[in-house]
Amino acid sequence: MDRRSFLTTTAAAGTGLAALSAPAIAQGNMTWRMVTTWPKNFPGLGVGAQRMADRITAASGGRLTIQVYSAGELVPPLQALDAVIDGTAELSHSAAYYWQNKSQALNFFTGVPYGMTTGELSAWVRYLGGQEIWDEIYDQFGVKGFMSGNTGVQAGGWFRDELTGLDSISGLRFRTPGLGGQVWEKLGATVTNMAAGEIFQALQSGTLDAAEFVGPYNDLALGFYQVAKNYYFPSFVEPGLATELVVDKAKYLDLPDDLQAIIRDVSQAEYDQVTADFIANDPRALQTLVNDHGVTVRQFPDEIIEAGANASKELLLGVRDSSDDLTQRTATSFLDALRLLRSRTQDADGAFIEARRKYLEI
Repeated sequence: MDRRSFLTTTAAAGTGLAALSAPAIAQGNMTWRMVTTWPKNFPGLGVGAQRMADRITAASGGRLTIQVYSAGELVPPLQALDAVIDGTAELSHSAAYYWQNKSQALNFFTGVPYGMTTGELSAWVRYLGGQEIWDEIYDQFGVKGFMSGNTGVQAGGWFRDELTGLDSISGLRFRTPGLGGQVWEKLGATVTNMAAGEIFQALQSGTLDAAEFVGPYNDLALGFYQVAKNYYFPSFVEPGLATELVVDKAKYLDLPDDLQAIIRDVSQAEYDQVTADFIANDPRALQTLVNDHGVTVRQFPDEIIEAGANASKELLLGVRDSSDDLTQRTATSFLDALRLLRSRTQDADGAFIEARRKYLEI
C-alpha cells in the first residue's frame, strides 16, 4: 500500500469549526462527530473506526449517524480526547494511554509492559471490575470509554542498527508511548511519542533512530521499511493493546436506551473484529515486508528481554503505590486480575501452543 494513499495532515483543521459547533438534528435524527487519532483508511485502526461509525448508523436506522474525522481533519490527532471533553466532537476513537498526562491509570485500559493479552484484558474490563474503575476515571472529565479493538501482541519496533545488548539502547532516540515508553527510558533510550502520520518523516530525517507503532499490518502501510530494516519481535511492553471509543457521557445518557445499547454493543463487537483483522493480516504483511522489501526479522537479545521485565515490574509496582487513590486502585485491580488470568493463559493456551509448535507440522 502506498503510504500517501491514506496519510492525512496532522495539523488542526481550523476553518469551519463554528459551523460544526453543535450536532445536526433533523426530524428526530442526529449526526454525531467522531474524531480519531488515525490516518484516513489506516489498516485495522482507521478502517475499524469508520466501520464502527457505519455499524452504529446502520443499526440505528439512521437515527444516529456518525461522521468520522480522521487525524487532523477536525483536531490534531493527539487532541482527540480533549475534543470530546470540550464539546468539539461527541466521540473519539483512539487509545487511552495517549492521555496518561490526565491520569496514569488510563494506561491500564490500553495495555502495559509484560501485562495482559487481548483476552485477559477483555476479561478484566468486562468481568473483573475494570470497566467500573474506568468509568470512575473518565467521570472526572465527563466522558465514558468503551473498548473498541485490540491489536494483539505488537511488534517490538524498527531499528536502524542491530541490537546486540543493553549497550545498544543507551541514548537511542525511540518513538514509543505509554508505560512501555517509560520502560525503554529505564533501559537507556530517549523516548518520545508522536502520531502515526508523523513517524516516517522523523525516521527519515534522523530525528528518530527507532520507532514502533503496532505491527506488520500498520507498519507496512506507514513505510518504515524504507528507512530501517531491522524489525524486532515481539514487543514485551505491548502485549495486547486495546483501542477505545470515548463518548460525551451526558449526551450518551440522554440517548434512548436502544441507542445507548447500540453504541455499547457495536464497541464490543468491534473489539473482536479488529482483533481478527490484525490476526489475519499481520502475517501476510510480514511476508511482504520480508520477501518484497528485504526486512530482517530479529528477536531481542535475552539481556534486553530480562532487563525489560525487571524494569516493568519496578514501574508497575511503583504505579500501584501511587499517592493518587484512583491510580492505586486501578493498578491493584489490574495486577490482581493478571495474577488470576495468567494461570489459565500459561497453563492452557501456552502449553497448547508450545505442543503444537513442537509436534504438529502441516
